[in-house]
Amino acid sequence: MAAPLESTKSTKLTKPAKSRSRWAIAVLLIVTVFCISGDARQASPPAAQSAPQRDAGQQPPQPPPIFQTGINVVRVDVIVTDSKTGQPVTDLKQGDFQVTEDNKPQTVDTFKLVKLDGGRVPGPDGPPQAIRSDEDEQLEAARDDTRLFAIFLDDYHVRRGASVSVRDPIAKFISTQLGPSDMIGLMYPLESVSSVRMTRDHDRIIRGLASFVGRKYDYTPRNRMEELYADYPAETVELIRNQVSLSALKGLITHMGSLKEGRKALILVSEGYSNTLPPQLRDPVASAPGLDNPARGNPQAGLNDPNEERRQFFDDSTMSLTLREVWDLANKNNVAIYAVDPRGLPVSEFDVSQPSMSMQVDRQYLNSTMDTLRTLALQTDGRAIVNRNDLASGMTQIVRDTSAYYLLGYNSTQAPSDGKFHEIKVQVRRPGIQVRARKGYWALTTEDIARVLAPKVEVPKAVDNALASISAPAAAHNVIRTWIGTSRGANGKTKVTFVWEPTPKVAGDRNARSESPARVMVTAVGPDGSPYYRGRITDPRLTFEADPGKLQLRLSIEGNSSEVLDTETREIAVPDLTVAEVVFGTPQVLRARTARDYQQIKGDPDAVPLPAREFSRTDRLLIRVPAYGPGSTVPALSAHLLNRGGQSMSELQVGPSTSPDVQQIDLPLAGLAVGEYLLEIKAGDLKELVGFRVTP
Repeated sequence: MAAPLESTKSTKLTKPAKSRSRWAIAVLLIVTVFCISGDARQASPPAAQSAPQRDAGQQPPQPPPIFQTGINVVRVDVIVTDSKTGQPVTDLKQGDFQVTEDNKPQTVDTFKLVKLDGGRVPGPDGPPQAIRSDEDEQLEAARDDTRLFAIFLDDYHVRRGASVSVRDPIAKFISTQLGPSDMIGLMYPLESVSSVRMTRDHDRIIRGLASFVGRKYDYTPRNRMEELYADYPAETVELIRNQVSLSALKGLITHMGSLKEGRKALILVSEGYSNTLPPQLRDPVASAPGLDNPARGNPQAGLNDPNEERRQFFDDSTMSLTLREVWDLANKNNVAIYAVDPRGLPVSEFDVSQPSMSMQVDRQYLNSTMDTLRTLALQTDGRAIVNRNDLASGMTQIVRDTSAYYLLGYNSTQAPSDGKFHEIKVQVRRPGIQVRARKGYWALTTEDIARVLAPKVEVPKAVDNALASISAPAAAHNVIRTWIGTSRGANGKTKVTFVWEPTPKVAGDRNARSESPARVMVTAVGPDGSPYYRGRITDPRLTFEADPGKLQLRLSIEGNSSEVLDTETREIAVPDLTVAEVVFGTPQVLRARTARDYQQIKGDPDAVPLPAREFSRTDRLLIRVPAYGPGSTVPALSAHLLNRGGQSMSELQVGPSTSPDVQQIDLPLAGLAVGEYLLEIKAGDLKELVGFRVTP
């Protein structure tokens, strides 16, 4: 069911009367801007799980439990551990469990002990399926033998030094603790949840860690949104950052809940939250530290001040209410939060780069921020990995908690269809153990039930393919990115255009090659072995003509020292663009970053198209479409912008270009939210889809 839009609570600021309302309105405005691009999907329990169980630790594998399907069937995953050792307890029977819903006893109909190893032991279904689309993500995450993880890198609340030092422990956790079937996602506060995809490509997540640079107490604006409030008081900026971060965290929780009923683990990397700053840091202008702040030179400012104590009390109370919204949502979506403080064993909240203040005030703020992390973990059955230098050993418990659990099923005697949250409690008849289970579930409404039972409308295959092409792997194992297009050639032939560019290096990627690609050896041959082209190219584009039909393209990527970095062979279907009907060549995507760039590209018929399909909101795209009608006619084209589900959002204007057979579409991205989109190009019944992704 769709979640209601979340309101932004006003936060009490100890400011003069005139400024309080001004800053409150500013916080509401800025947070609203950030949240518009977010995803407000609310988790709905699926009617049934389709994937079978697999117990990789036993041979032969146990048969899966036969779970009834229906609107009133509730499934509960229960983690049972020894209170002293923390090790899983795996010898319980069905009769050992007592389950209540809204304090009313329920009869456990189905029972199974599930042991998971992340696919380290190959199962009967073969290797885990790669995640290439939203449909793959939903189907694979919902499997009972899939463990689902997510990492939230809260750069707003982590210092730069701590962010650098925590990269390796997290990367080691991913590479050593997760198995090939485990799915994991990565998100930053300024990302839209619609751009987050759970994946089994663990190396990709590790590469994403290289971009983690903490910005705690650094108010230098990095984007247009931050420029809007760069001149606000530092404390107001902290409030905005809290709202942005926690709103994004809630979006990620909701997304995880929509993918899987069972327990999910969310790793929150943060130094904690606070709604206030000590007087020494309450600069009137956040981007001008120390300006007009007399308390900066007074280390005793705020010490033993009743007004400060009162202020701290109210701000802590407000933070508690804010955090409650987060843990309530996590419990409803069965997401356990594992809070990781990257500082290790901290001795102070503020470092030497900040104004001097009393040790008492410093420790007070340190304890307060760490308590916010402990609260989120405690209230969601996770763990707080704080105040310890050995982060790696603490993070092993994250996997242990999701590796062995009991799967219970019962038919709800309540049979609710009220759309409300219903509390579940699980008890075990054995002393000396700890029991963890989902806190409850959201019941479907009558309308939801009708939608669940209604025939599902599948996303067209063409839409799915276009979206999958956005993240399609680059040629030669990601050494280069390529694009291959076709247009009408001479004498019945087809013109083939090959474009390449080096794949951008990711800072801190330890697997990156020391030598960058400098040229590509290209060999193009027909089905009979006749050559169309052979040679080395350093230019970004190569064009040659070929007969319609099959074509084999062999690529050898070389560095400056002539070392072969990688090779690849592709089979390409070359279309016949001379047939007596309307046909399209391959759409070309061009990008302009400034108004001057756009004018130059628009007037250049030989502008080089881009292999990439990921763009910033500040970019402006120009899409050129070769279109041919019977004889020398030029067909009329129409274009629409579609969302990722294939529904039309707006109609786009199609105009002529400098080439007679090519038409072009102007597409500014500034008005689009972060996410994935489709460009639909039509001529009569003929349709072409171009997928692309918009980033911040």
